[in-house]
Amino acid sequence: MPDLRQTRKNIKTALAVLLGMDVVAVVVLLSPLVGSADSRRQEMNQLSNELHAKTLVVEPLTDLPRKVDTANRQITDFYKKRFPAQDSEIPSQLGKLAVANGVTIEQVKYKVDEAEIGRLEPIEMDANLSGNYVSLAKFVNALERDDMFFIISTITLAGEQNGPIKLQMKLETYLKAGR
Repeated sequence: MPDLRQTRKNIKTALAVLLGMDVVAVVVLLSPLVGSADSRRQEMNQLSNELHAKTLVVEPLTDLPRKVDTANRQITDFYKKRFPAQDSEIPSQLGKLAVANGVTIEQVKYKVDEAEIGRLEPIEMDANLSGNYVSLAKFVNALERDDMFFIISTITLAGEQNGPIKLQMKLETYLKAGR
C-alpha cells in the first residue's frame, strides 16, 4: 500500500514551491523594475509603431525578383525602341521630323565618340535649321517626343527683319555599338 504520509509531504512541498513562485511573480509585477501597466502599454504602443514603420520601409522590397525581371524587360525594350542600330537612321529621322513640321535643314554636323559603358556610341550633332517660329517650336517639341532618343543641349535663335528664323541646335543621341 502506498505511503500516504510521503505523498502528503510531497504535495505540501509542491504547493509551497508554487506559492513561493506566485509571491515572486507578484513582486516582479509590482516592482519598479518592470514598471507600471501604463508604461508597459506605452512601450508596447511604441514598439508597435516601430514595427509598422519598418514594415512600410521594407514593403517596396516585396516581390523583388519579379520587379527586377520587369525592369530588365523595360530596359531591353528601351534600347530596342529608342536607340538606332544604323548611322543612316539618325539623319533620316531628323529629315522626317523637319518635313512633317515645315522646317528646312540647312546643315548638320555629326561627331561620333567612342562607345561608352552599356554598348552605346554617343553622337553629337550641330544642326542649323530655318523656318517660321511656330514650325520651329513644333519641330523641337516633336524632336523631344520622338521615339528615337534625342537630348537637346543648346538652342540659339537668330532672325532677320524679313525672312525665316534661323535655329542653331546642339543635340545628342546614341547609336547601338557593335552593329
